[in-house]
Amino acid sequence: MSRFRTRIGLVAGIATVAALALAGCASSDPLTGGGGESSASPASDTIVIGSQQYYSNEIIAEIYAQALEGAGFTVERQFNIGQRDAYIPSLEDGTIQLFPEYTGNLLQFFDPDTTATTPDDVYTALKEALPEGLTVLDQSSATDQDSYNVTAAFAQEHNLASIRDLAGIPNLVLGGAPELETRPYGPIGLKEKYGVDVTFSATADTTVDELVAGNIQIANVYSADPRIKTDDLVTLEDPEGLFLASNVVPVVSTTVADEIADVINAVSAALTPEGLVALNVESTVDQRSPEDIAKDWLAANDLS
Repeated sequence: MSRFRTRIGLVAGIATVAALALAGCASSDPLTGGGGESSASPASDTIVIGSQQYYSNEIIAEIYAQALEGAGFTVERQFNIGQRDAYIPSLEDGTIQLFPEYTGNLLQFFDPDTTATTPDDVYTALKEALPEGLTVLDQSSATDQDSYNVTAAFAQEHNLASIRDLAGIPNLVLGGAPELETRPYGPIGLKEKYGVDVTFSATADTTVDELVAGNIQIANVYSADPRIKTDDLVTLEDPEGLFLASNVVPVVSTTVADEIADVINAVSAALTPEGLVALNVESTVDQRSPEDIAKDWLAANDLS
C-alpha cells in the first residue's frame, strides 16, 4: 500500500491479545489479513455478505447482516476472508454480493495513480473506478484511516478542532512510525498544506503512550483505533485532504443494490467516527462478540 499506519492500541492493554483472538482477527489492517475460502454460489434469494479478517470490519459486516435479516432478507455470512486479492474476485463474479469497504484504500486498489484525497472526491472517483457489476451505496462519515490526534487537554488548551488550528503553536513534536518523517502527509505535508511546523519523533508502537505522557503533542493514529476513546484523544479534522480519506462504504453487486439500498444506507447514515471507535472498544476492551455488538448497536440506533 502507498501509505502506512501507526499501529497502536492493539499492543497496549492486557485485554487486547485475548480480544483479537475472540474476534477471530489476525490483523487490524483493512488492507491485510489471513486467507479464506468462498463457498459455492448462493441461492438467488440470499444476500451473501463478506468481511475482511479484521475485527472492526467483521462488526460492520455483522451489522449489515442483522439489519437485512431484520428487514426480512435471507443472509449468508462469509466472514474473515482476508485481503483484497482474496475477496475482490468473489465480489466481481457475484459469489459475494455485499462487503464493508474503505473508500480510499479500495480506490487505490483499482486506481493506484489516483490523486483524489478528500471524502467526496474519493467517493466519486471510486464509483467511476469500480468494475462493471459493482457499485457502492452511501458512504458513512466513519473512517478507518491515518489521522492526527492530540490529547483532549491539549485540544482544550489551544482550542483545537482542525489540523489548521495547530499553526503558530510553538515547539510541536509529531510522533509516529519512522516512515512518517518522509511521507507526504508527514512534517512536509503539515507545513505545505496547513503552515504547521513540527519536529519529528519516531515513536512507532509507543506513539499513544508518548502522547499521553506529553513527550509529543501530535500523534499519527488510525482514526478507528480504540485508544482514541480509552485514552481520551481528539482526532483533528483534515479539511484540506492531507490524508487519503477512507470512509466506510458498502460495496455491492448491482444485481441487488436497489433491493438492499434503503436498509444499508440507513446503517451508513447512523455510523459515525466516534461510533466506530466505540464499537472497536467493545471488541478489544470489553471482549464482546460481533453478534452481540451489532445487535445492541442496531437497537440503540432504532434500526433493529
